[in-house]
Amino acid sequence: QVQLVESGGGLVHAGGSLRLSCAASKRTLSTYAMGWLRQAPGKEREFAAAITRSDVDTKYGDPAKGRFNLSRDSSRDTVTLQMTNLKPEDTDVYYCAAAMDIGRLPMGAVAFWGQGTRVAVSS
Repeated sequence: QVQLVESGGGLVHAGGSLRLSCAASKRTLSTYAMGWLRQAPGKEREFAAAITRSDVDTKYGDPAKGRFNLSRDSSRDTVTLQMTNLKPEDTDVYYCAAAMDIGRLPMGAVAFWGQGTRVAVSS
């Protein structure tokens, strides 16, 4: 069992930036494709971003394209989602997720989930 721990959420004004990080209880993130999905109460879960195990490829959901950047730090075994030009509609709980391949992450077919970190964007 791998425990994923997110950090970096918070409150920001529209147009601002936040950086979300995800680390694992064991040094295993390089074994998985990693990604972020988001969900607010009463809303469907939405795919934000994903990165392959080898860092060769990244994928972004439509709301994230051009504004979010996902990267992996292999030396620290973490993944970081840099979010810029945030909008009120980005307000959600963001979940770090691990999957066997990048194609599963947009569908939410993941092996492990983090507990979520809340992002709130005020207008």
